Amino acid sequence: MVTARPAPQDAPGTRPPASGPTRLPALRELAGSVPDPELPVITLAELGVLRSVSEPEPGRVEVELTPTYTGCPALETMAEDVERALTAAGVQRVTVRTVFSPPWSTDDISEEGRRKLAEHGVAPPRPGTGRDGPVPVRLSPARRADGLTEQIRCPHCRAAGTELLSRFSSTACTSLRRCLACREPFDHFKEV
Repeated sequence: MVTARPAPQDAPGTRPPASGPTRLPALRELAGSVPDPELPVITLAELGVLRSVSEPEPGRVEVELTPTYTGCPALETMAEDVERALTAAGVQRVTVRTVFSPPWSTDDISEEGRRKLAEHGVAPPRPGTGRDGPVPVRLSPARRADGLTEQIRCPHCRAAGTELLSRFSSTACTSLRRCLACREPFDHFKEV
């Protein structure tokens, strides 16, 4: 279930300048600091869904977001949270658009985002798996060249032996796995 979350509050000194060369980076930083509604431990910038922030004319800001997948139920909440954050910072008109090209990939998640996911018990996607063309859908785990099942590391104890419990977990972007060493269940952010 997706619930609206309050946008980050302006801290003293974080309001974007009224004009000048530092305004656009400040607006991008503010929009990017909005937490993901489904995985609030990471921001939209860290998740890689914030594509662009522009100010085509004074007082009007346009933001482009790319969803993690076409049917992402959190996209509307993301747009509302970005609009709320920018409006609270004094932007008069905010337009948030959804863009699908280039498509989002788990490779777009920043290193900081991956670190935060792991720190909060979500196994991050393996790097380098999202830009090699379409991701094959498999009914069984991928096999490495040596015949062993490709492993997902446990975010709790870092053991490589885990088992899939459910293809879907707390969000459509995650699967539910369990570590064979520490027996703890955890979410794994699926590679796309």
